[in-house]
Amino acid sequence: MLGTADKEGRVATSNAEAWAHLYERAPTRRARFTTLSGVPLEPVYGPPEGEYPGLYPYTRGIHASMYRTRLWTMRMFAGFGTALDTNRRFREIIAAGGTGLSTAFDMPTLLGLDSDDPMALGEVGRCGVAIDSLADVHDLFDGIDLAEITTSMTINAPAAVMLALFVAHAESAGVPRERLGGTLQNDILKEYQAQKEFVFPPRPSMRLVRDTMAFTAAEMPQWNSISISGYHIREAGSTAAEELAFTLANGFAYVELAREAGLEVDAVAPRLSFFFNAHIDFFEEVAKYRAARRIWARWMREHYAARDERSWQLRFHTQTAGVSLTAQQPEVNVARTALEALAGVLGGTQSLHTNSLDEALALPSEKAARIALRTQQVIAHETNVAHVADPLGGSWLVESLTDELERQAEEIFAHVAELGDGSMLEGCIRGIEENWFQGRIADSAYELERTFNSGERLVVGVNAFTEGNDDADLETLKITDADERRQRDRLAAVRARRDAEQVDKALARLREDAADPEVNLMPALIDAARVYATVGETMATLAEVFGRYVEVPTL
Repeated sequence: MLGTADKEGRVATSNAEAWAHLYERAPTRRARFTTLSGVPLEPVYGPPEGEYPGLYPYTRGIHASMYRTRLWTMRMFAGFGTALDTNRRFREIIAAGGTGLSTAFDMPTLLGLDSDDPMALGEVGRCGVAIDSLADVHDLFDGIDLAEITTSMTINAPAAVMLALFVAHAESAGVPRERLGGTLQNDILKEYQAQKEFVFPPRPSMRLVRDTMAFTAAEMPQWNSISISGYHIREAGSTAAEELAFTLANGFAYVELAREAGLEVDAVAPRLSFFFNAHIDFFEEVAKYRAARRIWARWMREHYAARDERSWQLRFHTQTAGVSLTAQQPEVNVARTALEALAGVLGGTQSLHTNSLDEALALPSEKAARIALRTQQVIAHETNVAHVADPLGGSWLVESLTDELERQAEEIFAHVAELGDGSMLEGCIRGIEENWFQGRIADSAYELERTFNSGERLVVGVNAFTEGNDDADLETLKITDADERRQRDRLAAVRARRDAEQVDKALARLREDAADPEVNLMPALIDAARVYATVGETMATLAEVFGRYVEVPTL
């Protein structure tokens, strides 16, 4: 940082010099850092006293060298049918060059229901993989070295239960907890605000988040306990500024939750990660990521007194916008996804998922998923955009949009803090209970839809350029009733061969621990996972203590 000595005792006299001291210590990947015509490219461009990557407030990136050292992780989202089906897709992704796994779960699993629950009928394996017990997790990661590849799990209400299953599987595979790398989404606040896959009321749900944070901070140093997710907020219809502000407000709430649990900010914040949408408005998206880094750095240092620079550095995953994809002329979705992915890369994402062209119609086919991954590989290896950190920095448009998004976000933070009498944690919970977040998103979604219906905004193939809409003949992935029966039969077999007495004992311990708000629930959850208690049984046991939440809609 400017004015402080580096490890060699040198004192930087400008931001450019401070950046250079960091950059010279960073390894660079093997690449020819020139244009296609051979013109050399500098690792960063900017005036001596301007902002630089790797330096507070990290507007231009959290690392001095950014992608010159390491490309973003190409973390492809996958999950359908049974665990065996998804395991095959995971292996295909790895073979095709994917560098990280991200697991999509079906709706029953997301809601903490077993596949044989009457409420699960017709939904098993349809929008993700069905996971009922440790037996399914064994199948899901069969043949995959969890010590060598990072794993993300997109699950929220049952997140602690899924983490327990993952840890129990790793134990049986001989991988110690401290070597497990990956991310648990575990962002329950945004479920109430946008996605609606909640089970328990907000306050006991936050207790589960607290327990996973404390457990992973103590025992899983390479694991991100929460991926604070703006993606679903944006998919529900928010503006870019609302996605930015609601997401970071939730992040501040989790920091305050950790402090209430007696955890030091610097013990938790470096393991928090974020998950943003890459929507179709190219420059606004780039500006959103830059503003997010700057806001987080300032709040962590000034509001929460974090001293570890890693606590100031916002790390995020990006997924291209599912809501931007169209069922009409689905091949055009390849172009949409490429532009959205490019915005994520130019905005400095640490990992990226690209949606497949057929996702407005069904879960991705193998071919469509491969094209989506190839899109990232073209950006990474053919465009040369990864040679320079923050190549759009200094653009009058991008800098102006960055400032404006930051201004709008600060207005929202002020309102949330007011709701919570100065506490962002209490403000987020009260904002949910009073339907403030939900109302803002609904209003924004309505306004955006109005512009589409009126023709003010054009969508290719939907309200303009519709020639060719009848030509689509895609072969899509189909999940059948037979697949659902296979999963139910597997669950029945697991129930038949497990030790029922051990299951009852483990669930009784969980019930007892849940009744004491001071007890961390992760050890009891792991014990239940080991004896093959199901997701539905475990969640039902917690519901006996916590209750179940029913949202009161806004009229």
